[in-house]
Amino acid sequence: MTMHQFKLQASWPGGRNEVGYIESGNLQTEISIPPEMDGPGIGTNPDEMLLGAASTCYLITLAAMIERAQLPLEHLELSSVGDVDVSNGVFTYQRITHNPIVVLKKDATDKQFSRLQEIVKQAESSCMISRAIKGNVELVLEEDLSIS
Repeated sequence: MTMHQFKLQASWPGGRNEVGYIESGNLQTEISIPPEMDGPGIGTNPDEMLLGAASTCYLITLAAMIERAQLPLEHLELSSVGDVDVSNGVFTYQRITHNPIVVLKKDATDKQFSRLQEIVKQAESSCMISRAIKGNVELVLEEDLSIS
């Protein structure tokens, strides 16, 4: 079995509305509570980082699967939205919606387009972060797929 470790170092100077700092490999940033939750909104926050982890994992997994399938990719982009429910003062990360836009080159076949439709869905369940949050956060795909 191969094991990878990812390490993070964090510092926090005091109370709730302070600004901390994290460093993990290429990620080095200030952290604080977002303004939507009555914080200072400096740097990033756990909500953005969870969304970022889920989104980048899905995007990279999707790109790798498209490449392995040798599909004639012209364009790939992703926007994602994280929904956090606040009921009775309890914050719950409820849903992440991914909106991938994938365009295949004009010479793509119907078979390649059908394979793309399968891959877009498979990439979500293959992503390590998606598997980690499965059962706790709903994952929704709203894809826009086309041939140029």
